[in-house]
Amino acid sequence: MIPVQGLDGQTVAVLGLGRSGKAAVLALQEGGVTAVVWDDGAAARDAAQADGFTLRDLTKSGGFDGIARLIVSPGIPHLYPAPNPIIAAAWRAGVPVDNDIGLFFQSFATDEWSGYTTMPRVIAVTGSNGKSTTSALIHHIVSENGRATQLAGNIGRGVLDIDPAHDGEVIVLELSSYQTDLARALTPDVAVLTNISPDHLDRHAGLGGYFAAKRRLFSEGGPDRCIICMDDPEGQYLANQMAMGATDDRVIQVSSGQKLEHAAWSVFARKGFLSEYRKGRQVTSIDLRNIPGLPGAHNHQNACAAYAACRTLGFSPKTIEAAMRSFGGLPHRSQLVGEKDGVWFVNDSKATNIDSAAKALQAFPKIRWICGGLQKDGGLAALLPHVGAVQKAYVIGRDADDFARQLVGVETVVCGTMEAAVAAAAADAVAGDVVLLAPACASFDQYDSFETRGDDFMAQVQVVMG
Repeated sequence: MIPVQGLDGQTVAVLGLGRSGKAAVLALQEGGVTAVVWDDGAAARDAAQADGFTLRDLTKSGGFDGIARLIVSPGIPHLYPAPNPIIAAAWRAGVPVDNDIGLFFQSFATDEWSGYTTMPRVIAVTGSNGKSTTSALIHHIVSENGRATQLAGNIGRGVLDIDPAHDGEVIVLELSSYQTDLARALTPDVAVLTNISPDHLDRHAGLGGYFAAKRRLFSEGGPDRCIICMDDPEGQYLANQMAMGATDDRVIQVSSGQKLEHAAWSVFARKGFLSEYRKGRQVTSIDLRNIPGLPGAHNHQNACAAYAACRTLGFSPKTIEAAMRSFGGLPHRSQLVGEKDGVWFVNDSKATNIDSAAKALQAFPKIRWICGGLQKDGGLAALLPHVGAVQKAYVIGRDADDFARQLVGVETVVCGTMEAAVAAAAADAVAGDVVLLAPACASFDQYDSFETRGDDFMAQVQVVMG
């Protein structure tokens, strides 16, 4: 637990009592803060009261009397598509609004650090796709090199639920746009942007607002090193803004697919090989093609970002490569779950948007594609240029009929359920095919999370494998 600093003796309200909200309450109390809580759901309020938390109805007049700060859980809209009424009430009352990420960066450093030989460091990873794999890969490489490390944020533990840092420890945080958008303090040592593609547009009033939320980690965080993917216009813009010129190696440019020739420090992958260049000279080359935990060009982009982050810590190319080879990948992200008669079954349930699904479809040569669910805004037009490897699509979910109609030029069958889709795909598949779950949709029409959807896929694969 990270005790909150700077608010001792004050009263702080916490809105939203999920994982991050409950951790925030405990961290505030550890820091000598009186915490009061509220949630829009009656069941959550009852559970909080049973746990001994102090409820305060923040919807009532005077609800913010004596409150020094309001801490908001990431799932609660604070501006778009409309401000939560309680957040709007805090604004009117002049109460600063923050989240657990802001509290973490406010409280992480302690007086004990003055006795450390090596200062702890925070690597914060954001982006539309790949941030979980990149974060987990950094954490794995650091751990394999014998250095203390913790993984938290949007993956693993809540940021305030981790242990205070030891001498030289590396904290790896995966941060979503919801988390970076509201945090009042953002001060990572190393900030990583994997990529930008349309996502959460209602929450940010469009792509510009979404990118602005990600950009805060760099522009307001003031990291010592910026690792920025150059494969999107937003990344190119951000790298240009953060660097003082072509010789500024505080910005490390990364890419999957293009050689970066005009950067002081770059890491890029082409044709399956990772290369590091510094001041125009190649430092190393790593063959990524036979690393099972990192299949496809999208994972090669993740590998470049993680490699760059670990190089800022002083690790050698050889030790980074060795650790990459033992990385098993993450559940529900290009996860190999079985093989039968030369047919692979791959679970990429985390491919919930068009861009992540497109990357998954480019990772394998012959695909039996299970897709569909609760569609996001924008349709499938942007996905069609990437379906060349698809032998047949097996569509599930609430919007299956509409989804199938949009797959122009792709042989398609509407299956409806995961059970039917896996059975049909397995029956059609021949040696060399990959039965790939990459939905390009949210899961909430049939499942309560992408993890549950992926678990169902894996269970159905076990059935067809016997």
